[in-house]
Amino acid sequence: MTETRTDPDPGHLAEASDATFAAEVLGAGVPVLVEFGADWCPPCRQIEPVLRELAREEEGRLKVVQVDVDHNPQAQSAYGVLSVPTLMVFRDGEPVWSAVGARTKRRLLQELADVL
Repeated sequence: MTETRTDPDPGHLAEASDATFAAEVLGAGVPVLVEFGADWCPPCRQIEPVLRELAREEEGRLKVVQVDVDHNPQAQSAYGVLSVPTLMVFRDGEPVWSAVGARTKRRLLQELADVL
């Protein structure tokens, strides 16, 4: 069973590619939480509902974007992503926080409190 990463609901997650990373992430006017993940990664699928909720609840304050590392090796390499899921917050085009692994919404919000 393969889950798709495009969803029309309001909490859908934007996707960035090597070609769109600069515009979607580095040029965003708000902090951006990027999940570097892959379709085959169980922890990536586990954290996706948490990221969708966060995208919905923090709309306008935080942008949440997914990058599929299998199809976007330049973005993965540029930021030294070696494990998935890797979560990274970018502010003003620079990474300001990162963590590896799935987390609960509560834990993620606690960790993001200092960077948002």
